[in-house]
Amino acid sequence: MEAILSNTTLKRAISSPFIGEASDMPDDEKIEIIQFHFAKIMETLGLDLNDDSLTETPGRVAKMYVKEMFSGLNPEARPEISLFENNYGYHRMLVEKDITLYSCCEHHFVPIIGRVHVAYIPGKQVIGLSKINRLVQYYARRPQVQERLTMQIAARLKEVLQHDDVAVVIEADHLCVASRGIQDTSSSTTTSEFSGEFENDTTRLEFLAYIRNK
Repeated sequence: MEAILSNTTLKRAISSPFIGEASDMPDDEKIEIIQFHFAKIMETLGLDLNDDSLTETPGRVAKMYVKEMFSGLNPEARPEISLFENNYGYHRMLVEKDITLYSCCEHHFVPIIGRVHVAYIPGKQVIGLSKINRLVQYYARRPQVQERLTMQIAARLKEVLQHDDVAVVIEADHLCVASRGIQDTSSSTTTSEFSGEFENDTTRLEFLAYIRNK
């Protein structure tokens, strides 16, 4: 019972702060609402929406938000993860590193740009490689904090694989740090999640050596 409660608490802790009703709204309706309000933001800033360069901007931004940058807010966009029988009996670490990360800081709505490194130890099944990239992109395409994103990727991989031998490391630059506030363009942020065999020092260090090897 304690394990069940622990898993439930964890899922709540790493869930993105959704309003459930919004997922039922058609994309066209979302785009129309965002377009209207973004036009008001631009007007409030003193921009002339009659200018040829600006007149289509509210619509472009709205489509970008719904169809691209924040498409991970749509549960229907969650990728199906293909699993294949591990017929060749490979049971060493599988690492996919330097997966491109483009996300958005939920505090200031500016980009998070970086790399994601993922590893797991295959059991009876292996994951189609491109599905790991798609999984990263799905959780990245929503307003995020890096800590939660790291945990969401790891949790979904463990759910799919039905075991805990998973590791995730994210290295990212946050434009909320670089372009505003402290305006530090040289710092970066690293987060990690190690579980199962990756809590073992030898296994973890092997993984870290792989991702550091350029």
